[in-house]
Parts: sequence; structure tokens; C-alpha cells
Amino acid sequence: MTPRADDCATVFVATCDLAGQVRGRAVPPSEHDAVLRSGTGWVPANLAISSFGPIAPDNVFGSRGDLRLVPDAGTAVGIPADGTAPGMLLYLADQTLPDGQPWACCPRTFLRDALAELRERTGLEVVAAFEHEFVLEGLPASAPFSLRRFREAEPFGSDLVRLLEHAGLEPETWIPEYGDGQFEVTLRPAAAGVAADRAVLLRELVRDLARRRGLPVTFAPLLDAAGVGNGVHLHLSLRDADGRPVLYDPQRPGRLSALGARFSAGVLAHAPALTALTAPSPVSFLRLTPDRWSAAGAFLAERNREALLRICPTTELAGSGPAAQFNLEYRAADATANPWLALAVLVRAGLAGLTGDYDEPTVWPEDTDRSALASVPPLPATLEEALEALEKDHVVRSWFDPHLLATHLSVKRSELAQLGGLDDAARIRKVRHVY
Repeated sequence: MTPRADDCATVFVATCDLAGQVRGRAVPPSEHDAVLRSGTGWVPANLAISSFGPIAPDNVFGSRGDLRLVPDAGTAVGIPADGTAPGMLLYLADQTLPDGQPWACCPRTFLRDALAELRERTGLEVVAAFEHEFVLEGLPASAPFSLRRFREAEPFGSDLVRLLEHAGLEPETWIPEYGDGQFEVTLRPAAAGVAADRAVLLRELVRDLARRRGLPVTFAPLLDAAGVGNGVHLHLSLRDADGRPVLYDPQRPGRLSALGARFSAGVLAHAPALTALTAPSPVSFLRLTPDRWSAAGAFLAERNREALLRICPTTELAGSGPAAQFNLEYRAADATANPWLALAVLVRAGLAGLTGDYDEPTVWPEDTDRSALASVPPLPATLEEALEALEKDHVVRSWFDPHLLATHLSVKRSELAQLGGLDDAARIRKVRHVY
């Protein structure tokens, strides 16, 4: 049920930028209908704001230009009043030109265009789901995955599930995780655009509720250089024009169809450049190393949590068939990424694999000895390496409006410069407080 504007103190119209930060403008409830019709003002240079605050010094927009943030009515989320915190109505918006035409640098539009091209060229649709890990600080020490941790997070956990259900985000699981104070929340798979919108909203709803409950929270990729990190696992499946799943073929390696293998080939071939968009913080690559259960190399494997692309397990309990469940999990992502951009570049890479001439990738079986994986291509070791790979990958570069690509590179190098001279521990602390 769409919340009513007159039940809320403010209406907030939001976008998510290249630093993965949700920014926007608020209007009073009396302006609700007007803002739905014509949006609210915005500035191109806002896309160049770094995660630490300053606009990237070489932003291509300068002080020129104007935009509109035009809300998508279907994204409305009402955050109920809670104690002294007033209620709020939140919308996600497209960034458009003043006349309402699409702006080529809008990340949400970038995803919509990628999905449209996939549909036009292949007839395929993407179903996706984002798994988010985060840490609630201030809880007593407790064992991984334990009931004790689950209960010690109450009433936050139950309040969060109710809030997500109230917002229509369809929560699937809420679980204590492995790291100290770490939890994971998953939402049900949905059409790709909806899934990415929900990923943006989920992070803000978690943060907002945690603030109201006095619990510091962070989605940062790492809290300790030697500790467990927070990832975002991005699940993808493909459907044909009639809604039938197309990734499953029990006669092939890993049960992955030939179409799924070609899609995977594109992602693997462009993996170094993709990580500059899916794991784009100055500390993200400290997590993408062996023995962290994140992504230790650019390979495709059955049920291996260190593969860049993991073929996920299925179950036949309760008569469930494997084809509808079958999906690929991309593991080199975290919550410093913009969900619209992260999903879009995976779709575009998969489309390149479907339509181009790429070698079919090896599907490494679940029981592959670790020594056998020594030859798989490594991921970039640093964000700077990933940004250099992005600049050199002409296929990936071709997907972007030049201003959008230049702004992403500028923002990320600005963030690196702002942490220049700091050791890993200090860099981790800075990123931790932002996310």
C-alpha cells in the first residue's frame, strides 16, 4: 500500500551517487503532488561529490547546468514516526534534464538502458537479488551465527523485518553472520530494476533504524585489516520472453547452460574493469584476497565462495525444481558501490559475452583442489589498479557516456588522494565511518 504524504513530516526525493551515497532534497507534504509531476532541482556537479564530502577537484561539470530529480512513484517508502523521529516519505528519482529528457549520466537510467538493450538484442530479462552484510556495533561479544547474537540484536532485528515488510521490500532472511557483530539481510529476487532500487533503499532503512535505536552500524568492506569483511553478493538469473529460466542445463558442466556460460564469459573477461565499479572504495580490495570467502580470482565455480562467479546450490525439498532456483552469484561487490551501476555493468558484460566471441569458461567443480586454481586470473590488488583496468578496457568504456566515466574516475581518484599517506588501519577507519 502506497503511504500517504499527509502522514509524513517530509517528502524526500533521492538518488544514489557514484560514492554509493543517497542524496537528495526534501519538500513539505503540501508539495507532494507537485514534486511527483515536475520533480525538484538538482545540479550535475552533485554526481562528483566524493564519499568523504568534497566535490572531486577536476569534475567535468564545473558550476554549470541544471537537472531535475523526478520521483518514481512506484518506489515510495513510508518510514513511520517512531518516538521523537517524525515520519518520512522517501522516493527514488531519475536525474533528468530540465525538460524531462533522460540525462546520460544518471546511474538509474544507465541500468534501465542496459536492461533494455539486453531485452532488445536477446529477448532476455534479468531477475536479481542483493545480499547485504553489515555490522551492528555496541553489542556484546557473541559466537558466529548464534541464537545469542540474534537475540541480543533485538528489538532491532524484529523492528527491521517489520519495517522492510511495511516498505514492500520483501525480506527473505535476517541472520547473524560470521564476523563480530555482523548480520546479513536478504530480499526476495525481483526484476532487476526493482532489485537495484530495493538495494538502495535497504541500506538507508537499516541505517535510519539503527540511528533511532542508538546502534552504530556500518556496511564498510572492512572494519579490521585482519578481520572479516562486509560484502554484497549479487545474484543473477535470466528468463526468456515467456518467463522461463534459461541458465539451467543438467547435461552440462556445473549444470550451467551454454547461454549461461557465454554470459559468464563476458563477466570474467572484463572482471578487472568491473571491479572498479562494484568494489570501488580505497579499502575494497583489501577484502578481495584469498581466505576471506569473498573473491580470490576471476573464475567460475560450483559452490565455491572464493570464485568471482559462483554457481549457487539448489534444493529439491518440497518438490522444488532446480531450474527456477538456478542462479549465478557475483561476489566481488560491496556497499560502497552504486547498486544501479554495479548491476548494469554486470548485465552489459553478460550481454557482451552473449553477443561476442569469447572463449567458454572453465566451470571448476566444487571439489577442485585449491592448488589447481593457482593459474586463474587474479583480480586487481588495489582500487588504482582497477581504475587503470577500466581505462584500458575499451569494451567497458564504450558502455558509458564520457562524462559519466570521467566523473567516476575523478571521484574515485579523489577518494584515494584524500586518504593519501594513511596506513591501512587509518584508511579502513575513514571508510568505516562513511558507510
